[in-house]
Amino acid sequence: MSINFNKFVPRPGLVNKQGRLPDPSELVCIEVPKVFDQCLIKRCLVYNEGPDTNKTDCELRSNALADPKRYLGSRDFNIKLISVDRIPIKRNEGFKKVIISYVISFYADYIDCNNVNKTEFYEINRTDVIGKFYCPDSIAETSGNFTPAAYPKDMDSNIIKLEMVADALDGELVEDSSGNFVLDITLGYYIIVKCELIVQLLIPAYSYCPIPDEPCEESEENPCEIFERTPVPKFYPDQNLEPLFPYYDSDEDSTEIL
Repeated sequence: MSINFNKFVPRPGLVNKQGRLPDPSELVCIEVPKVFDQCLIKRCLVYNEGPDTNKTDCELRSNALADPKRYLGSRDFNIKLISVDRIPIKRNEGFKKVIISYVISFYADYIDCNNVNKTEFYEINRTDVIGKFYCPDSIAETSGNFTPAAYPKDMDSNIIKLEMVADALDGELVEDSSGNFVLDITLGYYIIVKCELIVQLLIPAYSYCPIPDEPCEESEENPCEIFERTPVPKFYPDQNLEPLFPYYDSDEDSTEIL
C-alpha cells in the first residue's frame, strides 16, 4: 500500500515496512564525511611499571593519596587524538599502515578516612598500529574561503576519527614501594578507528524539514497528575531464556512455558 503524498509530512521517523514512501521531490548533492574503512581496538589495561603493552599501562596508578578509605568509581571518560602517521603499503593502492597516538582521560573518585569525597585525574597516553587500513587519498584538491563548523580548521581531506566507549572495571587502593597509598585502576575500553573522506553524495530528498507546529514550552503539569497517567512499572526483570526449538523466529509472538 503506497502512502498518499498529500497526507505525508516529511520528518525524521520510522518507516512502515508495509508501506512505501512517496517519490522524493528532488535529488540533492550533499557534502559529508564518508567512512571508507574502520576497525575496532579492544583493550583491558592494568597498572604495571615499565613500557606500556597491550595489557598494561604505567599511568594507571595515582599519585600518593592521603588517608584513602574506599574507591567509589570513575567518570567523565574522554579521548583525544594526538597524532596520525600514514605509511603507504606498496602494491596495495589506497591501503596504509596507520600509527595513531591518543590520550584517554578520566576522573576517579574515592573517599578518605574523614568521609570526604576526593578525586584523582588520570591521563593515559597510548599508541596503536593498524597494519593495513584502507585510507585512500582524495583525488580532487579543494579550496574555499570558509570551513564548515562541523569540520576542524586544520583538517585535510582525509580524516582519521576515534570513537570510544570506556569504563573503569576495577579500582584498588594499594601501598607502593615507598609506603604511600595509591589507587590502581583497571581500564577497559573499545575504540573504533575510522578513515573518512569528504565526498559529494547524491541522495533523494523531500525538500527542507518543516517547521514544528508547536513552540518549545516548559511543562508545568502537576507531578502527581503525571504519576497517575504513568503505567505501572515491571516488578521483575526480563528472563534470559533460550529458544525451545531451532526454527524459533524472534519476530513472531512467543509463548513462555513456566
